[in-house]
Parts: sequence; C-alpha cells; structure tokens
Amino acid sequence: MQVIEAIRKRRSIRRFEQKPIPLETLKKLVDAARVAPSAANLQPLHYILVVNADLREKIFPTLTWAGYVAPKGTPPPGEEPVAYVIILINKDVAREDYQLDAGAAIENLLLTAVEEGIGSCWLGAIDRHTIREILDVSELFEIESVIALGYPSEEPVVETMKDSIEYWKDDSDRLHVPKRSLEEVLEIKE
Repeated sequence: MQVIEAIRKRRSIRRFEQKPIPLETLKKLVDAARVAPSAANLQPLHYILVVNADLREKIFPTLTWAGYVAPKGTPPPGEEPVAYVIILINKDVAREDYQLDAGAAIENLLLTAVEEGIGSCWLGAIDRHTIREILDVSELFEIESVIALGYPSEEPVVETMKDSIEYWKDDSDRLHVPKRSLEEVLEIKE
C-alpha cells in the first residue's frame, strides 16, 4: 500500500468486529509510533497496550465518542474496540511542545493500522483520572489520549465540505466526513 493510499483510506472507526488483533501486530503499531519524529529527540512518549477484556470493559465508559452524532457514534454492544493504546507523556522528559511529538507518533500508529487492515479512533475526550486509576498509571506520566483499535465493521465516507464541518450519519447509518477542498486550504505563491 502506498503511503498516500493509507492516508486517504484512514478514517476514525467506531464500530469493530470482535476479532482479536495478534499481539505482534499491536506491537508493530506501537513500534511505528516509537520511531516518529521527536522534538530535540527527547522521546517523552510511553505507551500502555490494553488487550485484557476486563480492562477494556472498564476503559470503554471513560471515552467520549463522536460528539456530532452522539449517541449513534458510540460503538454499540458487540462492536466495541478489541484493544486500546494509551498514549502517555513522561513529564520529567517532555518539553512544552510535546503535543507535536504525540501527533506525529499517533499518526504513524494510525497509518500502520490502516496498512494492517485495522480500524482506529483517536480519542482525546477521555476521563484521564479514571483511566489513571484503572491502569495504575504513575503520576510521572500525563495521559495524552487513547487510541481505540479493532478490525472495522463500518466504512465511513469522505466528501468535500459544503456547508458544515460536522460529520453525519445517513439513513443507512453510514458516517459521512466532510473535508475542506484543497483549493480552500492551499495558497500558492509563485
């Protein structure tokens, strides 16, 4: 798969088949995140991989899904994620601009997931306090975000934005994601 193909195919997935992802594949995703660019090469990111069913069940209610289409954006019973990657920031190592490191690492992870046929959803509206308690995360780490993973059981559609940035579901429950056109976001100085 070409990188541009993975970029264009990557969408936030919120419905997942209940088929386990091999541990080696999950490690590959985290390894792709690990080698992303890092400001001053400080590498403040750490990761917790959650595959245990009991822990997944506890984490699920700490996540807020797809505000524009709530509650239809929340994975229904039987279509929840089968794994999570919790993105952590080591506060002793990180600089103020650690979000740049996190963004680069997470995008590497998401694109590698596409290559592996895995759906993902990057979640930032999360209950960090409860996740810290569930996973016994040290105070040394800030919980940055959660990546939900699983084999997709939906196929969102990308379309050129017309009137609104809000994504929406049609009558068949298919998610439509408006994106600004290239002409709208690109200015060329010749």
